[in-house]
Amino acid sequence: MKSETKEQRFRRVVEKRVQRVLDSIRSLSHCSNKRMYAWNTDQLSKIWNAIDKELKQCKTSYESAEPEEFRL
Repeated sequence: MKSETKEQRFRRVVEKRVQRVLDSIRSLSHCSNKRMYAWNTDQLSKIWNAIDKELKQCKTSYESAEPEEFRL
């Protein structure tokens, strides 16, 4: 894999990581079954806020991925 380009390495790594995130979200959705679990709207709010916050931080990291050059 030493001969792979940065783009190839990105594709290889990101595909696995995105799939893992999607699988985790699908797994989380199984907790919505009221026959098996009890939850309230305050708990849901905390869950969605935490997920939204982390997703926003991830998006921001891509928007500001270019290093800033120091200038006097």
